Amino acid sequence: MEQTAETKYTLTDEAFKELRDIIYKTSGIYYSESKKYLLESRILKRIQTLKLNSLYDYVNFIKNPANKGELKNLFDAITINETYFFRAEQQFEAVEKIIIPELIRNKSGQSGQIVIRIWSAACSTGEEPYTLAMIVLEKIKPIYPNVQFQILGSDISNQVLEIAKSGVYKEYSVRNMPDSYLKKYFIAKDGYYYLKDEVKRLVRFSNINLFDASQVRLVSNCDIIFCANVLIYFDIPAKQKVVSLLYDALNPGGYLFIGYSESLHGISKAFKLVHLPKAIAYKKE
Repeated sequence: MEQTAETKYTLTDEAFKELRDIIYKTSGIYYSESKKYLLESRILKRIQTLKLNSLYDYVNFIKNPANKGELKNLFDAITINETYFFRAEQQFEAVEKIIIPELIRNKSGQSGQIVIRIWSAACSTGEEPYTLAMIVLEKIKPIYPNVQFQILGSDISNQVLEIAKSGVYKEYSVRNMPDSYLKKYFIAKDGYYYLKDEVKRLVRFSNINLFDASQVRLVSNCDIIFCANVLIYFDIPAKQKVVSLLYDALNPGGYLFIGYSESLHGISKAFKLVHLPKAIAYKKE
């Protein structure tokens, strides 16, 4: 059958289900039938880059075990990376004023240096973990100079991680940032904002698929995990799996933050819901 422009750039129901199943099995991200058009539009660039003739050809391409590396490019295409500095302001304030002092008090009886481990588990282009790093430098280190902070930023997309590692941002990313932070921790040049090395040094980045248990289990002994606006992409079984893995990565007494519109209701009973001023968190007891 001759392909028209319309058939080239649409998925048959069968091809859609095949691609959806591949995405779900490898990442936990679930596309319902109503999101078929959205999935089609997101992978068009990959078809053009690979010089394939149609979406159907792309499904066959990605099914081929020899093209396993294409999965990373697929994840880059289908994930949304809407973020900016100080986005979850109330959560950050609770971390600074309540949670970190509590964690330090609880660890003060331990021998050796106190270490606080923070994981930004879907960090996109890095604004969230870098915000936490600036808060540590500006607000926490002056009070607790001997406490060591380890901040990990992870994402499923290599593309956004490269931006994060570069530490170079546009106006959109810094629009919510206090002027004092902007002046102190960035160099502005030609419409770009270059994050200073003293902040970048506090954060390390890693490609982690939150649906891959073997990858998530490489992260352990966390005191605080941020995993905001991620669970909305999963169905209930996938949410339960991811949240269980995050629970295991936390120390007892550690905290999990999710997005303001998200909830663990019906997902996990393992956490204690903690009401903080203007924010909520989930605590591992």
